[in-house]
Formats: sequence, structure tokens, C-alpha cells
Amino acid sequence: MAKASKKFKEIETILATDCGSTTTKAILIKKQGDEYRLVMRGEAPTTVEAPFEDVTRGALNSIREVEELTGEKILDGERIIKPARSKKEGVDVYISTSSAGGGLQMMVAGVVLTMTGESAARAALGAGAIVMDVIASNDGRLPHQKIERIRHLRPDMILLSGGVDGGTISHVAELAELIRAADPRPRFGTTYSLPVIYAGNKDARKIILDTLNEATELVVVENLRPVLERENLGPARDKIHDLFMEHVMAHAPGYKKLMAWTDVPIMPTPGAVGLLIERIGKRQGIDVLGVDIGGATTDIFSVFQDKSTEVENPERVFNRTVSANLGMSYSISNVLLEAGNENILRWIPFEVDVTELRNRIRNKMIRPTTIPATLEDLKMEHAVAREALRLALEQHRSMAVGLKGIQQERSIADAFSQTTSGETLVDMMSLSQIVGSGGALSHSPRRSQAAILMLDAFQPEGITRMAVDSIFMMPHLGVLTEVNEKAAQEVFEKDCLIPLGTAIAPAGEGKKGAACLKVIFKPQKGNLQELTLRYGDLVKLPLGMDEKAKVELYPERGFDVGEGSGKSLEALITGGQVGVIIDCRGRPFQPPEDKNERINALRRWAEAMEMYPA
Repeated sequence: MAKASKKFKEIETILATDCGSTTTKAILIKKQGDEYRLVMRGEAPTTVEAPFEDVTRGALNSIREVEELTGEKILDGERIIKPARSKKEGVDVYISTSSAGGGLQMMVAGVVLTMTGESAARAALGAGAIVMDVIASNDGRLPHQKIERIRHLRPDMILLSGGVDGGTISHVAELAELIRAADPRPRFGTTYSLPVIYAGNKDARKIILDTLNEATELVVVENLRPVLERENLGPARDKIHDLFMEHVMAHAPGYKKLMAWTDVPIMPTPGAVGLLIERIGKRQGIDVLGVDIGGATTDIFSVFQDKSTEVENPERVFNRTVSANLGMSYSISNVLLEAGNENILRWIPFEVDVTELRNRIRNKMIRPTTIPATLEDLKMEHAVAREALRLALEQHRSMAVGLKGIQQERSIADAFSQTTSGETLVDMMSLSQIVGSGGALSHSPRRSQAAILMLDAFQPEGITRMAVDSIFMMPHLGVLTEVNEKAAQEVFEKDCLIPLGTAIAPAGEGKKGAACLKVIFKPQKGNLQELTLRYGDLVKLPLGMDEKAKVELYPERGFDVGEGSGKSLEALITGGQVGVIIDCRGRPFQPPEDKNERINALRRWAEAMEMYPA
């Protein structure tokens, strides 16, 4: 993709679309002086399904809205004018992402569920796929059950892995036999063969070719786990992107036409968002967590240092997980099922009957496009959102792990007996930034609501910056990094990202009302403040956008702000639309169990954060 960046170095005007499952969003970016800025955004319903069955209709409609709002001419009939003829006519580059038609849906197969199976799942998730199932030799299912599962799910493609290079080949050969026996048909283009990527033991390639070459569209890439100590996910991820374009998109309604319009390959929407989060973490050298909470799924993206290795400066590792049944509309009832009544009720600051709670949640599921009509509805929705985010992070923690088995015997018998996962890479104390996206966060009536939802669900420790995506531009900007990284970075920082401010949260537990943290707050503008906070306090201090303040933190013994228990810390922090939040409710944080005490505490914290109208 480096060639693409060089080719498009001198672009002035960029048009980007994201063809989502329900809405297609178009944005127009222009170079203004020395920097790139967002000019306008338009949207229209996605048209991949009947009666239109042509994704380009929705794309054209969203572009026409941009034309109407700007007064500029981008289309000549149904053709995008490229390159630009003048400052008011045409664009230099057109790019697109897509999750229409359900996005990229994959199955992965590996010999050992907690080793090559998880490595394959990480490769697929990182490429922007929804992993429908993980088939493994030791997953406890009988061969006929695995065959039936593959046939039933009809994935867009399968990633097959297994075995380190030079290891045993019999188990991965058995998995290939299962895939051939299943003879799965893809969702789109049923007359075509299903793409299968083999990224396993190189010694088994001939057997895999003999087994699958005629029955599937087989592609062989480098082993994604060549040795137990190392993952090599890049080649498999790249090939997933290529096959997504060549097979899945090429056979989906209208995509061939859309592909002919774009200047770089269409990218799966989650893959584009992940690429942007990965670039933030690695370019700035920070640990970062991104979340996109949607109607049907919640995606978590993270970049954390892999401290499980013994290297002096461990590399930062990107991970992505899709919680496919944790969403705020289509799958909101599943959040209730997985979290349980009590876990949702603990966030509601008034008395509510369990039956009423269930009915309200079910109403949202059957009317997924509705928004809260009353303040009570909004508070209930925020309670569900906290649990969806919390559960999604729990699932992410279990996937974002160091490699398994690296200090164990390298025989296949030992590998099969390994059931424990490696240590999670997600370290909330080292986390520098959280970026939130999706309706519940980006479109909350007040920015303080988005801040407290992420604070309660993710429970960051120490000092953490928080921000939200203003109008869900992250997919567009993710694919733009492949064309012009400077443009993507400038629009992301100036138009997409809305800084909420900085959270300061001591890790540790104490007694209610006991001394917890002394804070000396020195803003560059305004007066010095000295605060002594007690366990259970939540305080918001004003610090505007781009304003900075020096803080001196003196935690009590048993509390840690980043330097160890009871050790002080000085830092320069940045404000935002919410300001500075000092959270002394403890880590791990749990609302009080007594109902009256809990309701009073939730109301007190909401008032401190100015979450709702008085």
C-alpha cells in the first residue's frame, strides 16, 4: 500500500463512503491551506437488499446529499467526476469501506482451540471479519457435528491453520477432510467455489492441496504460527482482504460496479476502524482502546505492549474482537440475557420493576430504530449500554492475550492438554487513551454521559484520556490512511475526534468516606485548586478543549495512580468538552449493594457529572 500513498500524494479533494448495514455515509475532505479538513457529510439508506439489490444506489444518494449541502458538482449523471475539474467540480480520489450484507463472515479452523485456533481467530478479526465459529480438533464436537456446522453457517471464507512448521500433519489433514466433506456453499455467488486460506504447517501443504484444491478456491500463505513463540498474522490478514474483494464483494449486489469506481480496494468497515486505532497506538507509542457499540454488535480494538515477552522494549500488539450479540437495538435482549437483571438494575438510579425493565428492552428490540422518548428511557438505555460495553471488554480480554504454550513441551499431546489461555495484554493502568464510537457514545445528548459510560464499563486506572468519534468517520479515515496518512491524521484529530478530557482513577479499594487521594490542580488558565477526595467521591473539574493543567497526585496507602501503592505522581493533562474527572470510587468499582444507598450514590455521581437535566 506504500505505492498507493505515493501515487496519491498531491490530492486536494477526497470523497469517501462507508456502506453500512443500514446507512451509507459519504464525506467530502478538502485541502485548505496546508491541512486537510472535513467539508461535508451526507447519508442515505443502504441499498444492498431487495428491492434495489445494488449497493451503488445508496452510495450515489449519499453523495448527492453532499452535493446539495455544499453546492458543488461531484456526479455527472451516475459517474463520479475524477479527477477534479476545478475547486467546485469533481474529486481527486474516491475510496470506500463496507459492512453491507452482513460484512465479512468467516469460519476459522485450527488444531488446538487455545493456540492455533485463537491465532486464526485473531487474524480473521484483525482483517475485519465476524468469526462465526472456531472449529478445532479438540473442541469436543464429533466429526459429523463439525461438518453439519460448516454447511449450516455458509461462511464467506474459511481460514485453516494448524501445527508449527516441522510438526505433526495428521490433525490439520483431518480438518481439511472435514471441510471437503462439508462442501460448503458461500452466501453470495453460489455457483462459485468457497475461498479457503491455508496458513498452517508448511509440511502439510501437499496434503491440503490434494484434499481441497478441486473442492474449494484454495490459497496457501505462510504459517500464522510457525513456532510456538511467534505469531505471523500479516500474510493471512492480507490474503483475507484480497479474497474479500475478489470473491465476497465481487458477487454481492452492485459491488462490482462500486469496485470499479474506487481508487484503492474496498475495505471491510471494522478492518478500516481497526487500522486507524492500530496506527494511533503505534505512531504515538501509546496503549489505546477503541470501541464501536452498534445495534447488533460491539467491536473492541486495542493496542497494548506485549509484556509477556522478555524483550527490553516489547512491541505493541493490535487486537480486535466482535461481540456479535451485544448491541443496543437488534441484540439488546441478548445483553439482558448475558448480563442478567441485577447487573442492569444496579445502574438505574430509580426503582424499577424487573418486568417493566424486560418489556422496555424488548420494545427496543422490536423497534430498533427508535430513540429514548423520556429521561427514564434514556437512563435505562445507559444502564444496558454499560453492561454491553463491560461484557464486550471481558470477551476482548480473553482474546487479547500473550501466546500460549511457549514454555511447554512441544509435542502435540501436550498441546492438546493445554486449556488455559495466556495472560491478557489489556492493562488498564498503562492505558493512555479510550476512543468511543457508535450511537450510545457518539450521539449521547450530553458528552458527560459518554464519558461516564466508558468510565463505569471499562474502569480505566491511573491517568487516561477519553474521546469520542463525532459523526462516525473512523471507517472512512481508516481506509484513507492507505491513500494519504497525513490527510487521515489531520481530519481524525481536528474533525473526527472530540476530546472529552482526562480521567484520573486510583486503583485500590477502601472504606467509604476514608481518605483516598490528595490532588493539586494547576491549570494554565485559572486558579490553583487543592482537593482532598474520599473513597466513593466522583468529581468533575473544568478544563476546556486544548487547555492543559499540571496535576500533583498524592494517593493514600493502598491506592495506586501509576507509580505504585501510595506513591505520588506529577503529570501534564489535557482538557476537553467534559474536563477532568477524578474517580475515587475504587478499582474494581461496584455500585453499593443496598438498593437505597445505590440509588442515592448513582444520583449523586450523575449530579457531579452533570449527566442529566436537574
